Amino acid sequence: MVTVDLLVLGAGPAGVGAAYRASAASRSVTVIERSGGVGGASASFEVGGQRVDLGSHRLHPSTDPDILEHIQVVLAGGLQRRPRNGRIRLAGRWIAFPLRISDLLTHLPLGFGARAALDASTRFRRSAQQDTFAELLRAGLGSTMCERFYFPYARKLWGLEPEEISGEQARRRVAASSPGKMLMRLLPGRGSGPAFFYYPREGFGAIAESLARAAMDAGADFRLGVSAKRVELRNDSVAVELDSGEIVEGARLWSTVPVTALARLAIPAAPDEVLEAATSLEFRSMVLVYLVLDVDRYTEFDAHYLPEPYTPVTRISEPKNYRDGDDPPGRTVLCAEVPCSFGDAMWAATDDELARVVVEGLADSGSPPVIPSSVTTKRLRQAYPVYRVGFERSYEIVDRWATEQPRLLTFGRQGLFVHDNSHHAYAMAWAAADALRPNGEFDSGAWRSARERFSRHVVED
Repeated sequence: MVTVDLLVLGAGPAGVGAAYRASAASRSVTVIERSGGVGGASASFEVGGQRVDLGSHRLHPSTDPDILEHIQVVLAGGLQRRPRNGRIRLAGRWIAFPLRISDLLTHLPLGFGARAALDASTRFRRSAQQDTFAELLRAGLGSTMCERFYFPYARKLWGLEPEEISGEQARRRVAASSPGKMLMRLLPGRGSGPAFFYYPREGFGAIAESLARAAMDAGADFRLGVSAKRVELRNDSVAVELDSGEIVEGARLWSTVPVTALARLAIPAAPDEVLEAATSLEFRSMVLVYLVLDVDRYTEFDAHYLPEPYTPVTRISEPKNYRDGDDPPGRTVLCAEVPCSFGDAMWAATDDELARVVVEGLADSGSPPVIPSSVTTKRLRQAYPVYRVGFERSYEIVDRWATEQPRLLTFGRQGLFVHDNSHHAYAMAWAAADALRPNGEFDSGAWRSARERFSRHVVED
């Protein structure tokens, strides 16, 4: 039996960040992670002799400066500043992403621009009648951008009609939700997002890996490849039974695993109302398809966004274009993201079937033809939460139960059932560690303030 100051469930960005900060403050920390490595959905691995990520990841310039400085230190100079160079398929045309006014004016059909301009000029006439994704965006942006971009993309990403999606989804995922905000993001020097990003030379997963090594150097214990079987939540401590039968104890438990799963592991058992609410909360799954191409580069673009409905693929990235690294010449890898539901036909498809879906999607988009020499797939069962209309009530019930446990803290994408970027997850980890006082007490007021900040996070693409 092991007793430590802090037990951490999950070694994604939030869990690794928390372990790093707490161990640096001389806390004894044990991290429990069911996979064989760290990084969670932001991990990296090798395909075709190249480091690739679980989807497209960037470290955005909006990262807290203190966190960015720590990451730069642990990567020992391996964090590169890279120009953004993506493109998006819109109205049957490829345009630059981040968006630029000059590109919109020269590449989009005139009719599209005219209708969008009319929508913007009549914004004052529209108001949302219900708190749904469809109503908020239609009121804010008008039908042209909604029907040609946001709604088709929403159907692919979340598997729901826009009217079935909560308005919270729009608030969390759409930064330019009005003509004024969109115009501001198109002004020279602003773009639809920063013109650059940070990315590690050895793949995005190198951030979590380096933070984990620094935490281990400070004494943290990482238990990889083991799962929590039961979680006993006491008034003065916590205990986690591993699938190996070992029990580890700690003064506190910080969980970054899905809060829905945590409720089912708890001892004493969570109330029936909590378990029922947890069951009703949904996650979207994703299949990642990696195509190895025997060419030096496929295109000069780092990412291709595919919101249109002719293909289930939503984004294709080329990791080689995210960095200046030691990638082998004459070969590149494409990573295609295919949202799906756990157990559906896309989830169960073979590698060859999935490769064909990606190849056909690229062909239909007018992109250069691809002939993959090999294909690898990865599956994420809980890629991100689904905000179906009415989810708020169920989440409130589960979150209240978790908050009431005196030695438990939940955070991260899975722990708080939120859409976020990795820099948001690291911000949560830093805030949690900063709220843990030298005497072992936890500053609940500081954490409540941090939770309020987290509620204003908007995902950056």
